[in-house]
Amino acid sequence: MEEVIDIVVDFEDYFPSMMEKYGAEWLLGEVCNGFRLLMDAEKGVITFESLKIKSAMLGLGDMEDDEIVCMLSEGDLDGDGALNQLEFCILMFRLSPGLV
Repeated sequence: MEEVIDIVVDFEDYFPSMMEKYGAEWLLGEVCNGFRLLMDAEKGVITFESLKIKSAMLGLGDMEDDEIVCMLSEGDLDGDGALNQLEFCILMFRLSPGLV
């Protein structure tokens, strides 16, 4: 039998206040910058490998492989196992309920 671990993480959504202060165009630009930071430069998408490497560089090196797979699958709309820029932006805004 597989053990299920339920973890609750407090998350403060800063997107609404950032959009109010700096505007929608600026916020979208910052989300795109985040995509470029995490993407595989050769493939132009965020892959499992690029997310694993970049998350370690950003101090999140203790992420388990299944957590990375879950993050990718949450936003992967076309089923290719990676996130393109549009999928990443949609995911970021979808995870910010204060914007809708």
